[in-house]
Amino acid sequence: MFQIRRSALHQLSIALFSASAAIMVSPSSLQAQRGGPAPIVVSQVVQEPVAAGQQFVGTITPVQTAAVGSAVDGRVADFPVNEGDFVKSGSALAQLLTATITLELESAQAELELRQHEHAELKNGSRPEEVEQARAAMASAQAVQEYNIKRLKRAEELFQRTAVNSEELQLILSQKIKADQDYNQAKAHFDLIQQGPRIEQIQQAEARVKIQEALVQKLEDQLGKHTMKAPFDGYISAEHTERGQWVQRGELVAEVIKLDYVDVMTYVPEQYIRFVNKGQQVRVDIPALPDHLFEGTVALVVPQADVQSRTFPVKVRIENKIDENGPLIKSGMMAQVILPTGAESDSLLVPKDAIVLGMAQKMVYAVVPAEGDKPATVRPVQVVLGSTTAKGIVVRGDLTTDDQVVVRGNDRMRPGMPVVVQSVVSAAEASPQPE
Repeated sequence: MFQIRRSALHQLSIALFSASAAIMVSPSSLQAQRGGPAPIVVSQVVQEPVAAGQQFVGTITPVQTAAVGSAVDGRVADFPVNEGDFVKSGSALAQLLTATITLELESAQAELELRQHEHAELKNGSRPEEVEQARAAMASAQAVQEYNIKRLKRAEELFQRTAVNSEELQLILSQKIKADQDYNQAKAHFDLIQQGPRIEQIQQAEARVKIQEALVQKLEDQLGKHTMKAPFDGYISAEHTERGQWVQRGELVAEVIKLDYVDVMTYVPEQYIRFVNKGQQVRVDIPALPDHLFEGTVALVVPQADVQSRTFPVKVRIENKIDENGPLIKSGMMAQVILPTGAESDSLLVPKDAIVLGMAQKMVYAVVPAEGDKPATVRPVQVVLGSTTAKGIVVRGDLTTDDQVVVRGNDRMRPGMPVVVQSVVSAAEASPQPE
């Protein structure tokens, strides 16, 4: 008797659901029906052994959070961000006053340029013009030397004949000695010019350049520390300073969260944790977003339980959807994760794209085969969703493995609408997995 009443209630529920859906038929849909059967793509309902699942409540958290602080003391000159703003990696979050250190850096850079030019001058050696100039000076000194040699020889001959006295001979001799010294000096200068600077001088100049480069890098580092930058692409979740405020070293200025992917942190009792493994695909429901189905991957199973509750932390990672309005999934939202909690049993699976959202009850459209002159139609089937696998989502409802469900075109389906099946695809083809 109970089964009969339960079946009757189920039929009544289907009838009421179909009636309410029929009321929502749009003029464009009626026109499509008058124009002929709607083309659809379907997938076969399959039966596979799937582990029993259970729902666990968790909280959405960012995959990455950074509390950005100041590396130096200073006064905030600019704070261009606000809570909720999207920031690119490396963009400025706050800028401290830097007038004094900027002047020091400019002075150090000018000094570095001078040192580099001095090093380049020594490394390049003597110019051809300098070599020729030294060569000419040496030749001139050599000519004077030869003249004084001949002059001294002549004076000595005259001294032998007493044509000159000893004082005059000593004067000519001293002039010859001076000419010798001038020539030796000019020749040494020419040799130095021709050989170029000593290797030790070049190394000394190179060392002075490195010392100055280190000073410039130090000042640049100090200047960089006066600008707090975003460590990655993300959103400002908190402000901790304002323009004109004095901040101390280590004091926070802003917090940034990364939401390209989000994590659901939930806690699994010890009797179920053996069924949960890293890498498993699972379904995630977010009550605040009832019109969306989410699939996640178990990213982490912490092997240390809370000793009071005997539950193990489990982290499930979901790819977020971001558009011009920002991230669809926001940090702090409640989430419900369906995790495996038992042995495998035969279950019915349909592709993710077969699920019709937007109503209080999840549903799929099953194809009613054509009979005689009557074309194929579709019927709505209310379903309860279960675990997610690589082959689809576990469903419970009025379905069998003989049924085909609509995976393309179901967003415009209405109960009893005539359809024509264009192709039958597998679950993997119906809902391709992200790369």
